[in-house]
Amino acid sequence: MPSPARLRKHGTLNILGEWVYASNLWHINRYSASMAFFVGLFLAFIPVPGQMLLAALGAVMLRCNLPISVGLVWITNPLTVPAIFYLAYQVGALIIDVPIKEIEFALSIQWVEEELLRVWRPLVAGCLLCGLFFGSLGYFVVNVLWRIRVARQWKKRKKRRSQRS
Repeated sequence: MPSPARLRKHGTLNILGEWVYASNLWHINRYSASMAFFVGLFLAFIPVPGQMLLAALGAVMLRCNLPISVGLVWITNPLTVPAIFYLAYQVGALIIDVPIKEIEFALSIQWVEEELLRVWRPLVAGCLLCGLFFGSLGYFVVNVLWRIRVARQWKKRKKRRSQRS
């Protein structure tokens, strides 16, 4: 990760102000990494334009790692969006007890408008639920893996110290 001094030297972020140089936005520690996974994965499931901007704002508000948060929203990219949002739609339909409708694809603005009017409630419910689930899962997995890594490092250090004596 680049240091705040290196970022200041580059200068392109100066237009955003001083807040962009906050240390937790660029350093990796247990909190900033695990919370960045929550922010990035949660927002990856929210079907709005500007996910990267929202992830950056979320990282700033929660003082977590900015590059990880912004990078993780790219889980929903043009190749994965149909499958991810169809899964979210199915989850939402199951949760709010709405029958799952067959969707016949057509590449037109009219089709998008009509289909969104038919499926918006289960889609939004499913996106929020999936975002909360996968964001929380990412948070806890990173947190647990971090703790396991630290525990192993402590054991190795203890073993090295005992071998020296």
